[in-house]
Formats: sequence, structure tokens, C-alpha cells
Amino acid sequence: MIKPLILPETSDTQPHPGRRMTEAQFVAWCDSKTWAEWVDGEVIVMSPVGYQHESIFVFLLRLLGDFAEIQELGEVLTEPYQIKLPDQNRRRSPDIFFVAANRQTIIQDNHVDGAPDLIVEIVSPDNPARDWRDKYLEYEKAGVREYWIVDPNSEKVEAYSLNRRKKYQVLKESEGIIRSKTLKGFYLKPAWLFQEKRPKTHAILRELGVR
Repeated sequence: MIKPLILPETSDTQPHPGRRMTEAQFVAWCDSKTWAEWVDGEVIVMSPVGYQHESIFVFLLRLLGDFAEIQELGEVLTEPYQIKLPDQNRRRSPDIFFVAANRQTIIQDNHVDGAPDLIVEIVSPDNPARDWRDKYLEYEKAGVREYWIVDPNSEKVEAYSLNRRKKYQVLKESEGIIRSKTLKGFYLKPAWLFQEKRPKTHAILRELGVR
């Protein structure tokens, strides 16, 4: 006889941050309206974001999404859709991530089963160490080819690419530009993100030579 799944007690619909579940319980509990991550059995309920975070998020999503679509490079996805990191007890929900066209089989109905090719995280002020340290190490171990960190508080962008030893090395900024190795032909000027009036995405795409 199959035993029914019993979820941990919760208050209303969400557990308190730090409540523990098995991965199966987390998958059963975390519906499309819930933004949460699962790390070594611990449920992490994500905090609402502020305007600056959301504004940068929308700008980058449009830019990366249109670039990948026009070039037919793959698919750009976003939170709260989850990724199941290989060989780790982790289900993360990155801000923005890209899966190359030749790896679309890892995209499942309710999660990505494996490492995306590129991840962008916008640092949350409530827990900056999560993006700068924890996820850096997790994504490196998982084999995420490229990891971009955008920090609105310090107005800083850092990008990392896996080297031959499967370790992250910095993609150096040159003349105000950071060039991606994963999205061929794509580059980002960090100044675009933090100026009072950002350039239009269609103008940037023309600059990148895709429109």
C-alpha cells in the first residue's frame, strides 16, 4: 500500500523560512505561485524585490531574451521556474538563465534538470552572500558555463566563465564592456544598468549587430 505524502505543518500556504522538507515534499508543495528554493532539505522562501531590482531584471530579460531569440541560440528563462543542480541537494530559482539550443532536452515541465549554460543573478540586499558566495560555488560545481552577478547596491557587475579546470575565472571588463563567451556576439556595458535613463533595448540590439 502506498503511503500518502504528508507535508510538514505550515502556517497557511507557506512554511516559515528554514522549515525542512524532503525534495519530494518540496516539489509537491511548491506550486507555480510560490517563489522558493530548496537547499539541503531547507526551504528558503524568497523575499519580494524592490523597484531597482525589478527594473534591472526586466531590462536584462528583454535584452538577453531578444538577442537569443533573434540569433536562434536557445531559450532564456526566469524565476520562479527552478533548476535542479546536478550532484547537489539544490533546487534554485535564478533571476535569469539561458539554455542553449542543443541542450533543450534538460528543460522539463516544472524544472530544468541540469546546469543552464548561463545564469544571471541580481543581488538581493537581504542576503548578498547568497549570490556572491553560495551560488557562485554551487553554479561552478554544477558546471554552469557562465555566471553574471549584478549588484545594484554597489553598481557593480562581475561575470565569470568556466576555464579548462572547471573553475570560474573573471571575464574582464575592457573599455567599459564585458563580453560573453557563451552567448557569441553578446556584450554588456555595466553603465547601461545604472544610469538614470537606460538605452532602449532595440538600440542596443542594433549596436550588437542583430537588428
